[in-house]
Amino acid sequence: MKAMIFAAGLGTRLRPLTDDRPKALVEVAGKTMLQRVIERVALAGITSIVVNVHHFADKVIDYLRDHDNFGLNIAVSDERDLLLDTGGGVLKAQQLLMGDEPILLHNADIMTTLDLGAMIAHHQHSGAAATLLVKQRVTQRYLVFDANARLQGWVNKKTGEVRPAGFNIEVEGYQELAFGGVHVISPAIFEALQRYGGNRQVFGIVPFYVDACRDLLINGYQPQEPYQWFDAGKPETLAQASEAMSS
Repeated sequence: MKAMIFAAGLGTRLRPLTDDRPKALVEVAGKTMLQRVIERVALAGITSIVVNVHHFADKVIDYLRDHDNFGLNIAVSDERDLLLDTGGGVLKAQQLLMGDEPILLHNADIMTTLDLGAMIAHHQHSGAAATLLVKQRVTQRYLVFDANARLQGWVNKKTGEVRPAGFNIEVEGYQELAFGGVHVISPAIFEALQRYGGNRQVFGIVPFYVDACRDLLINGYQPQEPYQWFDAGKPETLAQASEAMSS
């Protein structure tokens, strides 16, 4: 099985820390975000990882080389010419990711103690095209799931915008949940992802999930056991993650 770590972002929310380094190399309690995610991925038994790069790409490449790829098989998907967003980034890395097994996708700035192996097993058992880590937390944009945890749509609570077009959010049993930046996809999803991208190189994968959810089985995943989760891409939550990881 393979994993992809999204490490290409500009890290604008973390400036000035990202003025001289990529967000993925910002430290959380003495370790870079990238190292922490790599270690969590490896803990799930995954030894083949793709890391995409754009902002200070050379620093990520040098960092991986200097750490001997942390003893794993790590390939780099180079987006120095154009930052492709998550959907475009996955398509760019397709040849590096392809195989018969599911693929774990993980944002570099998500610090979590989630049991990734259990999430992967849940995905495999479900037969879903994609399984998304979701949780109840306050945000402006929510994914909306039915009682069977199947994705039905998306809503922006600030603007009232919904997707897909004509989506009726006022259905009994629907649940609004926030995406957690960790997802598992089946290789069969690439065909639909390519159609969705069309002539576009740059597009997000979450809008794809939302627009494709009527045709593809896309599920939310809420683990039963407690776990820690931090979006370390913001100064205040970076501080919280550092405190939690220190203890």
